[in-house]
Amino acid sequence: MKQHFLFPYWSRYLGWGLVIAHAPLTMIARYGIDAEDARGTQNLFAGNHLFFMCTALLMATGLFLVAFAKEKVEDEQIWQIRLDSLRWAIYVNYIILITSLVFINDTGHILQLNLWVPLLFFIIRFRWVIFRLNQSLSREG
Repeated sequence: MKQHFLFPYWSRYLGWGLVIAHAPLTMIARYGIDAEDARGTQNLFAGNHLFFMCTALLMATGLFLVAFAKEKVEDEQIWQIRLDSLRWAIYVNYIILITSLVFINDTGHILQLNLWVPLLFFIIRFRWVIFRLNQSLSREG
C-alpha cells in the first residue's frame, strides 16, 4: 500500500511542539495587552490581529502535523481507523458548526471552532481507537 500525503513519523513531535508553544503565547497575549493596544485600529495587520493570525496558524499547523503524521507501522487497519476517525471528525464539526451558527452571534469564535475542532476530534478519536486496539491485543497475548 502506498503512503500518499502523510508526513514522516517525526513530524508528530514537531506538531506537538507547535501546539504546546501556542498555549503560553496566547496566555501572554491575553493578559499582557493594555487598554491602549486593545483600542487599536481595525487594520488587518494591527498588533492584536497579526498576533492572533500567527498563533492560530501555529496551532493549526501543529494539529495538522500531528493528525497526518505516519505511524511506525502503517497498514490497512491503521488506514481504516484513520478514515473512520476523519469521517467522525467531519460529522462532529458540522454538528458544532450548525449549532453555533444558530445560537452564537460572534463569528470569531465560530471560525476558531471550525479551524481546530475537526483536527482535535480526529486526533483524539484516532488515538483512542488505537489505544483500545492495543489494549485488546495485550489482553489476548
